[in-house]
Amino acid sequence: MTRIERPFDITRLEDEWLEADGFGGFASGTVGTLRTRRYQALLLTATRAPGGRVVLVNGVEAWLEANGQRYPLSMQRYMPDVIYPDLTASLLAFDIDPWPTWRLQLDPHVTLIAEVFVSKATRETVLRWRLEGAVAASGAGAFNLKVRPLLSGRDYHALHHENAAFNFNAQTSSDQACVNWQPYGDLPVISAATNGVYTHAPDWYRNFCYVRERERGLDFSEDLATPGVFSFNLADGEAVMILSASIASSAAVPANTKPAASHATELAHIEQQRRGALGSRLHRSADAYLVARNEGRTILAGFPWFTDWGRDTFIAMRGLLIATERLDEAEAILLEWSGTLSEGMLPNRFPDYGDTPEYNSVDASLWFVIAVHDYLATNHPKADTRTRLQQAVETILTGYTNGTRFNIKASTDDGLLSAGVPGVQLTWMDAKVGDWVVTPRIGKPVEVQALWINALRIAATWNRQWQQAADRALQAFHERFTDPSTQALVDNVDVDFVKGAVDRSIRPNQIFAVGGLPFPLLEGAAARAVVDQVEAQLLTPLGLRTLAPSDPAYRGHYGGTPLERDGAYHQGTVWPWLLGPFVEAWLRVHGAEPDARAQAKARFLDPLYAHLDHAGLDHLSEIADGDAPHTPAGTPFQAWSLGELLRLETLLARLESIAP
Repeated sequence: MTRIERPFDITRLEDEWLEADGFGGFASGTVGTLRTRRYQALLLTATRAPGGRVVLVNGVEAWLEANGQRYPLSMQRYMPDVIYPDLTASLLAFDIDPWPTWRLQLDPHVTLIAEVFVSKATRETVLRWRLEGAVAASGAGAFNLKVRPLLSGRDYHALHHENAAFNFNAQTSSDQACVNWQPYGDLPVISAATNGVYTHAPDWYRNFCYVRERERGLDFSEDLATPGVFSFNLADGEAVMILSASIASSAAVPANTKPAASHATELAHIEQQRRGALGSRLHRSADAYLVARNEGRTILAGFPWFTDWGRDTFIAMRGLLIATERLDEAEAILLEWSGTLSEGMLPNRFPDYGDTPEYNSVDASLWFVIAVHDYLATNHPKADTRTRLQQAVETILTGYTNGTRFNIKASTDDGLLSAGVPGVQLTWMDAKVGDWVVTPRIGKPVEVQALWINALRIAATWNRQWQQAADRALQAFHERFTDPSTQALVDNVDVDFVKGAVDRSIRPNQIFAVGGLPFPLLEGAAARAVVDQVEAQLLTPLGLRTLAPSDPAYRGHYGGTPLERDGAYHQGTVWPWLLGPFVEAWLRVHGAEPDARAQAKARFLDPLYAHLDHAGLDHLSEIADGDAPHTPAGTPFQAWSLGELLRLETLLARLESIAP
């Protein structure tokens, strides 16, 4: 588990923690308590799980008054770049296990513990503060904790500014143990259950500065409202604040049925047991991405800003659920998504608002087939479940064979799968700015062929009619994709539907012909040529570059405006999830060598384990710079990055068990 102690590397104070509620909502923040993103909040809830996410409680301003001194317990950054107050002198340590916990040395005799967790049982955010040591037990003197909630009430992609419409009115329960606010009438009611005393004192805190948003070329200043102050005497015991959201039409508050302190203790016990039952550190982190959709389940592609994407779901679930034997949940997700088939395609994305899915991917449906294969190879479901999944696969293959949206169709001349129309990004390299598709890849992209041939072979295990199509496409693949000058593979053939046009860009997509899928398309020298080229030109400690540095189009840094970032997204930027197929390919090529598995772990997995202690704590980032030192970027919590590491762990354990 991640533990950060003095002396602090200042950059570590901006590493991020995540507490997910299982419905699309979450709490998140930084080690140093500074909010660096618009998405960091203590109460961020999904009004239409997992979408419709709104920020309700952005954070708190907290301090302790004791012995005539005021000790800050939280930090804020204001425009243009002013940090006040600064608690770094008192911060002793930060732990992520079992949830975010801070230790602060306020003076030689007083240590304060602060912690936050989200209860998956109730979707409540629990904050607790307590004193440690003899001073806490003595009862001598007052240790007055003051907490000001900082509220907004906005879409989680937006920012909030001072305005006259904000409703500061507070409704309190008859026993004063719960306070409710409803800043705007169309948003959920915010509830704060505490064992403290509330004093209504409305105010605005202005010009918060979010540095990660500034780096992303976006608006980065926000104003937050604070309706009042909660007071607690820590000499009397632990202080508790439980934040929750309700869609109730009125902010009227009934009397609490259970004291906040005992309710928090109960929630902590339940949550600790739940997390302990999940197993390893990676298993507990994997659980964050599993969320509700309708009456079923789905997987969020990443936190803080992604929803559930088809491609990401099917890639990530192979490690997050199937490799970890959460097979009932894998089955529920596959069945839920199979019900969204349209014209032989599965959606690539559900939007934040509304129910109309977006069908704009050539590979999401094929990754579904791969996930079905892994699930059926690991499990023996009921006959009707197997039939439904196999029928979904048949529908996809039939649709792709006959032709569907965006010119997706098996070519009559070689059996390979062609796809693409101008202005639409169909492969996983899907960056688009306005009408500019950065990597259009119209034609027959290499990884799409690997997926297509694998899907045909998978279906052929229960319906032999697909075997001939698989054999024909495989033969054409061998004939058309080998680059004579390197013996590795080209990235695309029949580019823009021009027969014989070839894109020889050195990209990681070719690795799927050797690893990452159930059936490799290459063996022997041909497989080694691919692995050697990818290792030599694309491999970094955090994943594979999306383009070789020797290419004139290479971009080694991901940053700047949205245009600059999207222009680099698949033009050299590193993706950790690609280490999954690469390591599997490397083991297929080098597996017979002495200590191959130990080498693979030390060279490829250990850097990922080290990264768990940086950026998104206990998680893996979405991307990193192509240039050293490969600074992480994108979402700090990415489902398929973590999923592929879990899948690799399972793969290596299986190889170890069968080793002679």
